Amino acid sequence: MVAGIGFFEAAGRAAYLAAYHTAQAFILTRTDKVAKTHSGVRSEFARIAKDDPRIERKLASFLAQAYNLKVVADYAFGSDIRLSRLEATEAIEGATRFVEAVENALSETR
Repeated sequence: MVAGIGFFEAAGRAAYLAAYHTAQAFILTRTDKVAKTHSGVRSEFARIAKDDPRIERKLASFLAQAYNLKVVADYAFGSDIRLSRLEATEAIEGATRFVEAVENALSETR
């Protein structure tokens, strides 16, 4: 795991991307449409997931919060902005819960 070897920004980015791609799959499955931007995925996921009791409201907010981790990883290189081990670990745990909840919601609709 990248967080285990000190690459906390990379771990945060990977956690966000896992949730982002999961959200894209959820959107495609539910609407047969593809959201093309990060903000589009976040807003469309929140819109669709709000009516699904299997997806906690805080998971939609996780997607937005985790996007900030990607921004730090992608654009704060060389700055004083860093992710801590705790932030990276929490992001990984949040992404895991996100993926599991969406997987559960999708498997129950088949």
